[in-house]
Amino acid sequence: MTEFDHTSPSAEWESRIAAVWEAAVDGDEFETITLIDALVAERPAGDAAGLFEAAGARDSAGLEAEAEPLYRAALAAGLDDDRRPQAVIQLASTLRNLGRVEESIDMLRAEIATHPDGPLIDAAFAFLALSLATRGDTLEATSVALGVLSGHLPRYRRSVGAYATELLTGEH
Repeated sequence: MTEFDHTSPSAEWESRIAAVWEAAVDGDEFETITLIDALVAERPAGDAAGLFEAAGARDSAGLEAEAEPLYRAALAAGLDDDRRPQAVIQLASTLRNLGRVEESIDMLRAEIATHPDGPLIDAAFAFLALSLATRGDTLEATSVALGVLSGHLPRYRRSVGAYATELLTGEH
């Protein structure tokens, strides 16, 4: 049985991971997987950050079925406050792409309820709107998207927020 090293990745390792992702924007997704996996191999087996990065590499290459168990393992291993919400959102998106929309919606709703002030809360709402639209609930998806957008408008915040609610209630 391997003992897990719960130390955080070094700033140097994080910098090299970031460089791979930056170069991956226009690159070969399978080369990205190879480069990420090489960096992950430097971390202890079962390392949460490494599992998350491996999942993300596969996810970005369209290998959602390979990414899903890695995201789940990363979450179970205990991600830091930066990666944890990313993993939840990315796993929920992966589930939507795998046709498991209800699971995606449930996961995002739980994230929103549990971490309403989280740094990626708007992203969680955006992916919830996508999952709702995929399920066919376009009014609810639009309401969710407008509700979040209303908080960022320089004008008409209250009006757009009220209209977002009205879409679901039918009240005017």
